[in-house]
Amino acid sequence: MKIVFLGTPRLAQIILENLIDSDYKPQLIITGQDKKVGRGQNKIPTPVKQTAQKFKIKTSHQVPETSDRVDLAILVAFGQIIPQEILKIPKFGFINVHPSLLPKYRGPSPIQSAIIKGEIKTGVTIIKLDQEVDHGPILNQQEVVIEKEDTHESLIEKLGLIGANLLLVTLPDYLSGKIKPKEQNHKDATFTKKITKADGQIDLENPPSKQKLERMINAFYPWPTVWTKINSKIIKFLPKGMVQMEGKRATTIEEFLNGYPNLKSKIEKLTQ
Repeated sequence: MKIVFLGTPRLAQIILENLIDSDYKPQLIITGQDKKVGRGQNKIPTPVKQTAQKFKIKTSHQVPETSDRVDLAILVAFGQIIPQEILKIPKFGFINVHPSLLPKYRGPSPIQSAIIKGEIKTGVTIIKLDQEVDHGPILNQQEVVIEKEDTHESLIEKLGLIGANLLLVTLPDYLSGKIKPKEQNHKDATFTKKITKADGQIDLENPPSKQKLERMINAFYPWPTVWTKINSKIIKFLPKGMVQMEGKRATTIEEFLNGYPNLKSKIEKLTQ
């Protein structure tokens, strides 16, 4: 089979690594552009591209607008809407692995949104892609418990592995016609928005509740983190009660307040 994989971040990388080690190794990988990072603005390939390079698989930054024979396309966290004329190209269509229990949490930030809302479970849903965002019929689904200490980062690892295993179990039955795609209950759909750096900002004069702060810290780690600015310096609030002053190492709140006693009254508001 000729298989094309589309994806960019770590979640997609985990699934790609498992596909490469299976009967469904892609022959072409489409991923995002290299990103400029750090003070030197060096270009760094996406996690998916790094894996593609490691296994010497051809990569592209553009979805090919061609009718060349493609049997199956697998899309994970790609971040682009695929036009209808391209959706029709693969013989078996586009399969999408989405990190939520669809129809809940469609869109770009399902993991963060589930944590922020205080959900006790999330999951992975495999759908056949259509033109609307995370709207296509369901092929398979698996629940995952959200532990109290889970962060966006830790759930990416969990959901990536579970998604990879679920995909590898689902593909043989889907390709042989044993699975009948099930339409989502669109009335129950909820939607998420793209997370920005501003979403992590808090006001120490009007702080969130302790519960909301804990959820924000877990949802926004490792990016954009929960942060505030005092005297032009950014202070980050991290999981496990850690705090980090801009340019310094992360410390416990107690150690932080020993170093910055003038901030004690403001910081303590967050822990009451």
